[in-house]
Amino acid sequence: MAGFAGTPGTPRVLRAMNDRAALDLLLEHGPLSRTRIGKLTGLSKPTASQLLARLEAAGLVLATGTTEGRPGPSAQLYEVNPAAGHAAGLDVTPQRILAAVADITGRTIGRFELPTPGRRTGTPVVQQVTDALDGAVKAAGLSRDDVHRLVIGTPGAFDPTTGRLRYASHLPGWHSPTLLDELAAALPMPFEYENDVNLVALAEQRLGAARGHADFVLLWNEEGLGAALVLGGRLHRGWTGGAGEVGFLPVPGAPLVRQVTKANSGGYQELAGSQAVPRLARELGIDDIPPGPYAEAAARLLARAARSGDDAHRDLLRSYATRLATGLASLVSVLDPELVVLGGSALTSGGEPLRALVQAELEELAASRPRLVVGDVREHPVLRGALESALATTRDEVFDTSR
Repeated sequence: MAGFAGTPGTPRVLRAMNDRAALDLLLEHGPLSRTRIGKLTGLSKPTASQLLARLEAAGLVLATGTTEGRPGPSAQLYEVNPAAGHAAGLDVTPQRILAAVADITGRTIGRFELPTPGRRTGTPVVQQVTDALDGAVKAAGLSRDDVHRLVIGTPGAFDPTTGRLRYASHLPGWHSPTLLDELAAALPMPFEYENDVNLVALAEQRLGAARGHADFVLLWNEEGLGAALVLGGRLHRGWTGGAGEVGFLPVPGAPLVRQVTKANSGGYQELAGSQAVPRLARELGIDDIPPGPYAEAAARLLARAARSGDDAHRDLLRSYATRLATGLASLVSVLDPELVVLGGSALTSGGEPLRALVQAELEELAASRPRLVVGDVREHPVLRGALESALATTRDEVFDTSR
């Protein structure tokens, strides 16, 4: 931070850089005193005082309490004003849209879930989106105009050449080539679209197991098997947005699937997707298969297998680890990532036992040997990633004091 004082530029630009450095420190550390901010930024006490007065007058920071329990006089503490800006995120699945609003500190202040029961709903997608957003905004005690930016996460990706959603035929109503234009017309704030698994990777990069890592792969398994690729600190989306759609990957041990977009499946999905876990359990003589959707059944089976000491459940964990490593071997051989994060309930439920088995298998199947970790962001990770993405842009706009 201290290097800012010697950076060439106009006084306004230098002040804005110091302002942003102080705001970022307050977001990271919570309430800080003027003296502490000065030490962390390398600014003198008079300059730090001027900075805080400027930010307080702009409504970006608040004076909040004083230091206590330390020798000497108490000092005034400052924090980022939570009401300085708000961002929203949407997590879209075939079953529901989960919406949330966060204040600029990242705290979720309103959440709403809108059921969307597949093809049975007659509500247009644009209305579904606005209804879900309005529900979260109302829960936050705000209006639409209070939200600076929205990020929408769905399976698949919008092809930039056609405007159509690809790789997600199971998401009814979202495939119109004019949908993005219709949403832009209906929403009062700027919005962005992002693939759901990419958003999980963003959440893990900023808040979870991938913090501090610039090159990693996130392997995700719930209703579908997918991956997110972060290279050089940035998401790699591919030409049509389809980078990471590894469920379509042909792999040994699974029949060759043709016309994969019509089938909405592929070899790796058939071999290691959540629907494969109950089937594999039956083949190994496990009779008490949990009811419910595949992802829930797979998660419960793998959690049980991670705890169980009987042969059938140990075999289930080993066999599934081999299947996961088979597809991962192709990914790491091409990308050579520093880290692989396992995410989604069908992977995280297996915990450390499953992670260790996949790590061991991968070290035999691939020359590159990245470290495997289990994802840390467990509560609505797609939604959390959408909020983090929206907040990043919102902070850039709200915290820019050079204007």
